[in-house]
Amino acid sequence: MTDKRTWAAILVLVVSAVLFGLGLVRKEWRAPEPGSGRNRMLTVIPKGTSSMWWEVVHKGAADAARELGYELSWTGPELESDRDRQIQVVEDAVTKGSAAIVLAPNDGKALIRPVEKIKAADLPCVLIDSALEREVADSLVATDNRAGGAEAARLLGRALGGRGRVILVKFIQNSISTDQRAEGFRDTLRAEFPGIEILDEQFTTGSAEDAIQRTEDMLTRHAGKVDGVFAVNQPTAIGAYKALENLDLAGKIQYVGFDSDPCLLQPIADGKILALLVQNPYQIGYQGVQMADRLLRGEAVPRNQTVDTMTVTRENLETMKKEFPAALGI
Repeated sequence: MTDKRTWAAILVLVVSAVLFGLGLVRKEWRAPEPGSGRNRMLTVIPKGTSSMWWEVVHKGAADAARELGYELSWTGPELESDRDRQIQVVEDAVTKGSAAIVLAPNDGKALIRPVEKIKAADLPCVLIDSALEREVADSLVATDNRAGGAEAARLLGRALGGRGRVILVKFIQNSISTDQRAEGFRDTLRAEFPGIEILDEQFTTGSAEDAIQRTEDMLTRHAGKVDGVFAVNQPTAIGAYKALENLDLAGKIQYVGFDSDPCLLQPIADGKILALLVQNPYQIGYQGVQMADRLLRGEAVPRNQTVDTMTVTRENLETMKKEFPAALGI
């Protein structure tokens, strides 16, 4: 006679089968061989989830995933400075069996080992927005950040007539994309505008609020001596401009920012911001997922896929609003 334990086991199996059939219990994904087509889960891990800029990346990734027939998991740390949380998210994605991982590393050193774990699990890995200090992923989809920093230097250099003193507002240390913009800015000033001196430069902790404080500190320390400011990404661009406003210097000091935000558009129209160098976050997300799909299909992909940067000024602002609203954050 079947004992109570056997009946209990049978009952559990029956209930589990019914729930699974209704979709109330999910079977754990197991990563297949690339290109097998069995696993349709892609994980996209941004630097942070609290920024509007990353929400535009999310939209691009989601649209590409839907067109290509994938289920998309969008997960990451809330703050771009939280590298420990991002590492944990990467490790979870490997364990849960994503078909491929698209990652925007928030630390060019700390994320090397997690990406090596992705590759050890034989999963395709595409980096977006920012590189690592070593090429361990399959491909990178990003802005040419050095070229963007160089263009910022040229915009300021021409506006200052090749002479003057500027400050540089940087992002989090080891954020490769923003470090490259700063390097492109410095190198171009040195080579093409030797009459312009960088008086000061500071890293921030990643928030617009900290960028306000750091910029105000530099402007106060060098009061009356600063002719121009360059900020390397969205949080620093917002913070640096608000610092100029707080000190009644907006429009009196030439200012170039990288990335956009709705709060920065009216100052461009008013002539208080010389220019913004903007990326196309939608395309970064969209092309990142496309690249992952190509890898899963067994196709050869480029090591670097460049997404163009655009310059927004008072003269082309209205055109940019109509043609590239996502790049402006609207």
